[in-house]
Amino acid sequence: MTAALNRVVAPDQSAVLWPRPPRLRSWRAVALTLTLAASLVPLTAHPNPAAVAAPAAPSFPSTNVAWQAAAVDADVDRLLAQARRENKPLLLYWGATWCPPCNRLKASFFNQQEFAVQARSLLAVHVDGDRPGAQKLGARFKVRGYPTVIVFDAGGAELSRLPGEAEPAQILAVMRNALAGGRPIKAVLADARAGRTLSANEWRLLAYYGWEIDEDQLVPANDRPALLAELASRSGSVADAETSMRLWLKALAASDDGKGLKPDAALRQRVQRVLSEPAVARAQVDVLLYGADDMLKALTEAESPERKALGAQFDAALARLQADQSLSRDDRLSALLARVSVARVDTARTDTQPKLPEPLLREVRELSTRMDREITDGYERQSVITSAAHLLSQAGLWADSDALLKANLSRSHSPYYLMSQLGGNARRLGRKEEALRWYEQAYQQSSGPATRLQWGASYVSALVELSPQDAPRIERAVSAVLTDAAQDKAAFYERSARSLQRVGTQLQKWNESGQHAAVLQRLRRQLDGVCGKLDSADAQKAACERVLKPA
Repeated sequence: MTAALNRVVAPDQSAVLWPRPPRLRSWRAVALTLTLAASLVPLTAHPNPAAVAAPAAPSFPSTNVAWQAAAVDADVDRLLAQARRENKPLLLYWGATWCPPCNRLKASFFNQQEFAVQARSLLAVHVDGDRPGAQKLGARFKVRGYPTVIVFDAGGAELSRLPGEAEPAQILAVMRNALAGGRPIKAVLADARAGRTLSANEWRLLAYYGWEIDEDQLVPANDRPALLAELASRSGSVADAETSMRLWLKALAASDDGKGLKPDAALRQRVQRVLSEPAVARAQVDVLLYGADDMLKALTEAESPERKALGAQFDAALARLQADQSLSRDDRLSALLARVSVARVDTARTDTQPKLPEPLLREVRELSTRMDREITDGYERQSVITSAAHLLSQAGLWADSDALLKANLSRSHSPYYLMSQLGGNARRLGRKEEALRWYEQAYQQSSGPATRLQWGASYVSALVELSPQDAPRIERAVSAVLTDAAQDKAAFYERSARSLQRVGTQLQKWNESGQHAAVLQRLRRQLDGVCGKLDSADAQKAACERVLKPA
């Protein structure tokens, strides 16, 4: 999904999708006001530990709920035991300070009174990905994408993963349905596939399950399109119309590569009905916002008259959603991003100057400017402005995108995310040294152990791609990342482990002809010192030893 960009990873950082994803207390309490004024300090092989000291303890997602922090297995075991004693379900929120969709949830869901009321009947647990041990918890619960919200029953069985990209009212309804049904989502899915009778709420649980953050819990990712198509087909005569339609749309959006659902005339008519009826489109808003271009690809042939006609229908429906003041700024901006994605559906992703209608470009500029002017909440700003900058770049308005990001560096609680976007913009436009400066500065200013490893890996990847001849600079950068890893007791779990493995993979390619063997030998010696301090019984040790293992 094109609009899913922001959901789970920093710009230009390969990992799982939020899908946007993609898709989310006072934000001032975060106290991470890092600005562009900070000078660039060259990386050294052994940076001063004080320069990368752990940040202040992450604050809770909201002040209206009695959140409890978890960072290690013992924390979760204690809270699960408490849930059993008190016969309460448990909600686990896994996120990160910098993550735009996490900030969306903070700005529009966790701070709502309706959520606070519901939360009184459960234990609310917050796992910040930068807490010591948090990445090990990620491996335990198989959560990778920020944000992930899971609801467990009092016995610790997983009831559902909530769709963070949905509207707050929809997320709350799914949470309530999960709690009311009391059956684990795995059992509900098994019964659906076996043809057994499900309640209306159980069909809704399947339709609103966070499929994009399933992480192979219910189905392998490659089998997801076929499963959604199967559920859509089975739902027709037993689920309510809105639920069944959502399953059809989800299946269609997942099937643009030819897997899963094979569109026919009846399905095209279903989609056209959604697009032509405002109330129906409003009920399916998140699927349309994050899957419009994928559905258009699945339903029509490239550059065909049918694609042009259906694209115009998508644009009209999305324009109505963009103007819908009952939607959040984030959703209205996403509607415009979806319109841009539909308009450039037959344009190569590598095309930096797509030919778009001038009125559409004017809307992109105006909406981005207005939202920048109107937003006062820090969480909302981190979510919306990063999306607006992406929107501007997708429209080919690179100077506007850069200007928006630079103007917001001093207003963001996590400016290193914006710096990464600036690096991504420069990279796409072939401005290599400018891109590397931004990536380096983003790494220098990133905060938190898991975040530093992720941003460090991105900086290394950019160096290897854009400046492969600069072996000393690459060695310094990798050495700095390994030093960060040595200071993190959970560096070889989950997201952090994948960040380090990405570094290793890049270096193996860089040294494909053996020309940098001496550099890799020195780095392996440094890594051996890190791995040697890990207990042989710790799963991290094997992961550590694999990072720079010769292919």
